[in-house]
Amino acid sequence: MVKTEDTPDMADGWREVFKRSRVLPPPSQTVRLALDNHFTQSLGSQLTLSRLTAAHLPQAQETTGGGQEVTYQLRVTLFDRSHQHFFGNTWKSPSLRMKNKKIPVNEVLYFHTSLRLPSTVVVLELVSLSPRPDGSQQALGRGFAVLELFTNRPEAQAADGDRRLNLHHGSPRSLLHPLVKATDDYSSLLTTIDGAHLDCAVKNHQALVSVMHLLPENVLISGKEKIPGLAASPTGDSLLRPQPLKMLPFTLHRLTISLQPSLEKFESQLLQLINDDCRNTKQPGSEAALRTVVIQERRLLVGVHNGWCFLDKPQVVVLEAAAAGSRGRADSTSKQSAPVKDRSALSTLPHTLGLRGSLELKLTNHHALAIVFQLEWVFSAPMGRETMLSAASTSRAAFLQCLRWGAWCPFRESADWKGEEIQLVLQGGARPNPHAVMVYRTEMSAKAQSPAPLSAPGSAQAKDTITFRLSSAPERKASSPKASLRTKREDESRRRRSPSSPSQGQKNIQPTSPPESPQGPGLSLSQLAATSRYPTISHSSSALPWQQSFPSLLHPSPLASAHQLSHVACSGVGNIAHLEMDLHREGDGPLSAQDEGDQLQELPFTPVHAPVITLGVSMPSSSSVGSRSSLAHLYSAGFPDIVDSAGQAAEVLDPTEPVPFDPQREESDPLQGNLLVFQFLAFNRIPTAGVAANWPENIHFTFQFYRFPPVTSQQLKLLTSDKVQQQAAGLLPCVLASINKDGTFNSASPGLQVQFRVDSLKPGERRWFLRYLALHTMHIDVWDSDSLLLIGSTAVELKYMLRQGKSAVQALHEVEVLTTDYLGDDTLLTSTDVGLRPARTPMSVHTIIRGRLHIRTGNIGCPVDPSSRRATDVMASHLNIITPRGGSVGFRGGSLSSRNTLQLNGRNAAQAPGPEMEAQPNLNGPDGRRRKLDCMAAVRRREGTDEPKVTDRTTEARFAREPHQIKPSGKHSEAEAIGNMLSRSITTQHLLYAGLGAAEYMEFVLKNPFNVPQTVTIHSDDPELSVITTTEEWAYFKALTETPTPLEENMFHLEEGAPGPKVYLRPRESIHIPLKYQSFLCDHTVALQGPSFQPTHKGSQVAKRNLSNIVAAKTIKVTFSAEDGKPMAICQLNVEPTPHVVDQTFRLYHPELSFLKKAIRLPPWNDPEVGDPDVRTHISVRCSDPNVICQTRMLAPGEPQDVYLKVPGSPSPHIKMFFVMVFTDRWMAAPSQIWQIYVHFLERVDVSCVTGQRSCQSLVLRGKQAVRKVKCFSSHPQEIQVDPAGVFLLPPAALQELQLKLQPWRAGSRFLYVNAVDVEQRRLVTAWLLCLNVHRPVLSKAFEVCVPVCGGRGSSRKITYTNPYSSSRAFLLRSDHPDLLQFKEEKFQISGGETYTIGLRFAPSQSAGSVEILVYVNNLEEKTEETFCVKVNYS
Repeated sequence: MVKTEDTPDMADGWREVFKRSRVLPPPSQTVRLALDNHFTQSLGSQLTLSRLTAAHLPQAQETTGGGQEVTYQLRVTLFDRSHQHFFGNTWKSPSLRMKNKKIPVNEVLYFHTSLRLPSTVVVLELVSLSPRPDGSQQALGRGFAVLELFTNRPEAQAADGDRRLNLHHGSPRSLLHPLVKATDDYSSLLTTIDGAHLDCAVKNHQALVSVMHLLPENVLISGKEKIPGLAASPTGDSLLRPQPLKMLPFTLHRLTISLQPSLEKFESQLLQLINDDCRNTKQPGSEAALRTVVIQERRLLVGVHNGWCFLDKPQVVVLEAAAAGSRGRADSTSKQSAPVKDRSALSTLPHTLGLRGSLELKLTNHHALAIVFQLEWVFSAPMGRETMLSAASTSRAAFLQCLRWGAWCPFRESADWKGEEIQLVLQGGARPNPHAVMVYRTEMSAKAQSPAPLSAPGSAQAKDTITFRLSSAPERKASSPKASLRTKREDESRRRRSPSSPSQGQKNIQPTSPPESPQGPGLSLSQLAATSRYPTISHSSSALPWQQSFPSLLHPSPLASAHQLSHVACSGVGNIAHLEMDLHREGDGPLSAQDEGDQLQELPFTPVHAPVITLGVSMPSSSSVGSRSSLAHLYSAGFPDIVDSAGQAAEVLDPTEPVPFDPQREESDPLQGNLLVFQFLAFNRIPTAGVAANWPENIHFTFQFYRFPPVTSQQLKLLTSDKVQQQAAGLLPCVLASINKDGTFNSASPGLQVQFRVDSLKPGERRWFLRYLALHTMHIDVWDSDSLLLIGSTAVELKYMLRQGKSAVQALHEVEVLTTDYLGDDTLLTSTDVGLRPARTPMSVHTIIRGRLHIRTGNIGCPVDPSSRRATDVMASHLNIITPRGGSVGFRGGSLSSRNTLQLNGRNAAQAPGPEMEAQPNLNGPDGRRRKLDCMAAVRRREGTDEPKVTDRTTEARFAREPHQIKPSGKHSEAEAIGNMLSRSITTQHLLYAGLGAAEYMEFVLKNPFNVPQTVTIHSDDPELSVITTTEEWAYFKALTETPTPLEENMFHLEEGAPGPKVYLRPRESIHIPLKYQSFLCDHTVALQGPSFQPTHKGSQVAKRNLSNIVAAKTIKVTFSAEDGKPMAICQLNVEPTPHVVDQTFRLYHPELSFLKKAIRLPPWNDPEVGDPDVRTHISVRCSDPNVICQTRMLAPGEPQDVYLKVPGSPSPHIKMFFVMVFTDRWMAAPSQIWQIYVHFLERVDVSCVTGQRSCQSLVLRGKQAVRKVKCFSSHPQEIQVDPAGVFLLPPAALQELQLKLQPWRAGSRFLYVNAVDVEQRRLVTAWLLCLNVHRPVLSKAFEVCVPVCGGRGSSRKITYTNPYSSSRAFLLRSDHPDLLQFKEEKFQISGGETYTIGLRFAPSQSAGSVEILVYVNNLEEKTEETFCVKVNYS
């Protein structure tokens, strides 16, 4: 065994480099600003320091009093002048001497940074060094200069090139003065030293890209310094043309960790200290003082460090506890095989931590290279109210704590460790470490880390150690029993079992493989929860680290109650992490049993889904204001103005500024009515790869506002003025115009205006409507009206429609229309791993901006009808208490007919008017439906105002909706009529407004009219209406609805087989029976895909609230029967449907006739009603479609929670729509989120092709029942051509063959779409989902060219091509980047064996970087003859 101890005598190698490589991080605000400006790639630079001229330095200061000559030193540091912060390191030159008033420097510095901002500068200070009597040196500043690296000022000189910097008096600390921060020109505030300047030069250094992994960012280093991992240069400057050393693969295996005195005692002491510290911060006797912190996971981070930085991201592995020596090391097998005679001796064996499996590391032979181990524990800490955290806190938050670390240099001395076991002592305490974290330290560990050497074998047992073996990859292969088999098949199988690299191992390990220690770089679930990119700010300054919560992707609003979970500020932005199964077939089959035996035990397993970014994650950016030319263009188009009731223009709000929301001001507004206006004005096309520049030509919109039915707009034409577009370089928006029936467009009235009238709401609904406007966004889908393909989605914030006491407001929004594109890993055509790749290929998601929509929103205040307002105000304060009264019973004496009951129902229905929608023009349905709606509305009004006048039509309509009512017929006997009359005399009518998923709570006052006690049985004829028998649930709903009625425990008695619960009543006693109505079912009718048609007249369509078909209207009877079975009282509920609010809309595309497995990820959050943070909030989900499986499962505390969906498939082009309701309260009172999910089922076609080469695929289109005129459209017309390309006739039940010609230009797995559209009806006939697996071609030649940046002219080059055939041939030239490369001739013809010169023209670039461009030489059939790769370096 090789024993080593990580002490300061570790070398003049790694520790010496690590000690002098400490750097200061840049300001976090600057880092975020660089990311916002898309500066994600680090740029290498070279700084050459020539000489420094100091003509006016005093001669007397050149020598000291002792006659010793004064030397000088130049110090260089990076500085952020916006935040007045020095960062990085300070480079110090060797001692310099002055000759003839000049100081030669002759140093070359290198650095790389991604902070390419004008605020990043270099500060250079000249310091004089004079010796002191004690031998040290005294440094005295002589002046400093400031060098600008990146500038955006046109008057400033170029950042690259030779520079002469003036020296300023004073110290660089003067840059920290507040006056200096306010200016960019230091010359006005700093005094320049006359005749003192520094000559230097700055330029980009592209060669530094290959060694950026060896140097951290923002570090100034000289090329003369030795960098571990970098080969020495004979010129002395190793960074001028850097050559990294070759990395060799090594395997780290048989790793165990021993903690003293034992693992149990070590963790027990650790938890005791943490819990004691947590209790000391709480008030004595509080609930938090009784909660404990527990260990959730033990992890080890392993990485290779060169003293400056990690060469690669450290790998994370999970450790497992085991008895010491249980893993069986080679040198201790004899000891383990000995029997244990004493069980007490076995129990006292120290327990260790072990790693199952091995780790793959890449090392290079350098004495300053070290393997760094960091041992860290993941703790789960409870969260409570007293922590004063935000509403996004989790019930148990995970936090990390480093316990031990160690570094071992394998090449520090002779390689005597090969084949031996290495034992390394781990460190703790506040000592600098590569991860820059605080490390746990105890008194025992402090004593164990004394610098005493390891002399005796037993002394190592008193220290925390890590034991492992390190061997090279060839040694591991040689030790394998299959190393002698050299066949290709066995080589590949061995590589699948034991991957040679961490990344390869991750790709090859199947999900159903036995659990092993994860081979990094991988993160466990707890680390994913603990490393959020968005910090949570605690309002308590004394919060401990484990009291800080780690936010997840969905943040419940602090303003949201149990009724509704709303979005705050940027509503819907980054709220839901959307996951989806990829469409590749699974390659693993189920495990077959060898023989019958015991039942297999299920392992903890969570399905893995490929990530998909939808509107929940990649929401459009907040509304912005367009350019001045765009606003002028929209103003001149002649859109209708939004004016108030007095004819004055509405006040304009700025969508980029916050909107104050005062609910009291809204409530006191005299104009209680609201006319909400949406004007769709214009659309900006954005060039997209694969489509034409004039796409789309016609569009339409689909959206849903508040509780109104979904809206599908008519077809709109994008008007383009050639004259105006040429002047604005194609940047002006295209004005939208409606299309008439004859095909012409209405340019006189541009745009589309949709109005929604919300005036008389039911009691309490106005508060929810204002909340909806303040916190929600309206989701809008934009469609191509020709191809019926989804262009993209966007969202408009509705908070700018709050009037806040004004008569009318309006706001102009410019929002981005986004869509997502999925791209898998690309593979080479000739790769031997093509057949061995796993079935599940990782998919990367790209968000694409398809355009910008210009939409104007407005809200016009209008007065409310006083009669309807009085009817609302006079209603009882507690509407959920049903009390039988004389005026509410069904029979009032007189006739036995049901006319009186119908009049009562009409009177109840007239008390709740709802919002109305006016669509200009008519957007939904034919004229017949509008007439029916108007007729039914008139009947309702007549029933509410004139009771005696009830027509036969009203009676028939009411009978149709109330099937349980007695139909007037003369055939009924008198006994039946008397029985019905008595039944109506004890019946109490109650009108109930129900929404999807929302529980409506009510209490029925039941009175025993007899003088003897009664046991009453309660029976409901509808399962959606139930009796609340649980005391906790009853108390929850009473507190939620603020019902001031008594609560009685254990009031109901449940018997098996009884029709309902039973309750005991004393004589003449009245009690309150809690009832709850809740429905999860609704109608799933989906409107046909396509735009609506232009109406024949210009009228307003009124769609009332109670005409929605989402929830069916019904009548429910609750019978209270006495002991003799006769009814004592009857409660009749007339359920009126109320459309619900949709919080999120998802559109998914999936192959037909196959199950869609979907996962929508939610984070855990705390229930504010629960005081104990240890009680997790169990999220419940329900689906409106019983055929869709919807469930959720909770993982470990602090982990995100997934909502799983399994949707059965349907034939193409069927669209399945359903709703998913998410509940965050225990009793599911109201859904916190309602998602509307559309699943588009398409025919799947798998295609394998090569980039740049045309491939053909045949499709079959089947005719329907009628003759159709059909045209086919593709999502990427420049990559997919459909034959026939025009309109063709499709007879009934006929088969039409379609030929697809595919020529993709990007490698990887992609999804494209093809639609067959009926051009007359604008309806979708069939849709195909093309699953492309595009390979890269085989390269024939490779070239490299340098093109200047910002040159304005580009560059021209030539390459030659020789015809390999003996006859004359014609060839075509193609490129995968036509915007960057153009050919002199795209088609040429040469004779056999002759050579042709291909002229290339490279377009200039505005930024530095490199790109690889593929040049395809195709024949006339678009088959690739040869492929060239041209690497273009823009510098």
